[in-house]
Amino acid sequence: MAPPEDSAVEIDGLVKRYGTATAVDGLSFRAARGAVTALLGPNGAGKTTTIEICEGFRRADAGSVRVLGLDPAGDAAALKPRVGVMPQSGGVPGTARAAEFLRLIASFHTTPLDPAALLDRLGLTEHARTPYRRLSGGQQQRLSLAVALVGRPELVFLDEPTTGLDPQARHSVWELIAELRAAGVSVLLTTHYMDEAEHLADQVVIVDHGRIVAEGAPADLTGAERQLRFRARPGLGLEELLSALPVGSTAKESPAGHYLIEGNVDPGLLATVTAWCASHGVLADDLRIERRTLEDVFLELTGRELRS
Repeated sequence: MAPPEDSAVEIDGLVKRYGTATAVDGLSFRAARGAVTALLGPNGAGKTTTIEICEGFRRADAGSVRVLGLDPAGDAAALKPRVGVMPQSGGVPGTARAAEFLRLIASFHTTPLDPAALLDRLGLTEHARTPYRRLSGGQQQRLSLAVALVGRPELVFLDEPTTGLDPQARHSVWELIAELRAAGVSVLLTTHYMDEAEHLADQVVIVDHGRIVAEGAPADLTGAERQLRFRARPGLGLEELLSALPVGSTAKESPAGHYLIEGNVDPGLLATVTAWCASHGVLADDLRIERRTLEDVFLELTGRELRS
């Protein structure tokens, strides 16, 4: 873990319960200053509760949380000017016009960004006079991001920042987050998009049932392993294929007709798989070699069953 002086957020032994349910169960991690940290997990894993405690909206039942070296509950007044918050629900009055509301938030800060320039940066200039309730979901999301950034924060909490955005807007937000990091701003975000976390994050923390199940840089978590994928008719006899592959290889079918081979994917393994397919009259369609992704790691650690 990073030493405290290099941490924007320090969490040690955090516990939060709701009645008999434990949402956060002894969580400990550091979010480095000037870096993007992604807190990932299935629904109900404790991500949002952890973020809300860091923001000072909820109190922990046990453990300690320090944000920019301060207690988010006891030092809220000192922290508010230094921290930007983008909640999932937006938090903007329905009748508020986009530009007016952003100017209002800017007025609470000593050296805010130019609201008009920020609206333009996020593609909202033509909607500046539109009431919040009449903005599309993606436009509301971008305005919430503008609200989080207009005060020039040292640390930004982003809860699902690109939910509901089209691809162009999503990539624009990615660019903006990269610019924040380059400017020395610390970012702690949650997202259900694993490609987003892999693209943006310097550090990834994966939680499940309120506990950390993996932590590290995206490249460290995904490793150097490669995998071979192909499509073919469902129900191939994988036991026979496995017997022909090098020791340590794995083969599985999921979903039906989609096959994944993992192990030391080299020319010999590729030749073995294609020869086996040919000898069994199997046409291996869309055969490709690729590296494990963060989504592969996430599903391996947290399972594939649906969460409510």
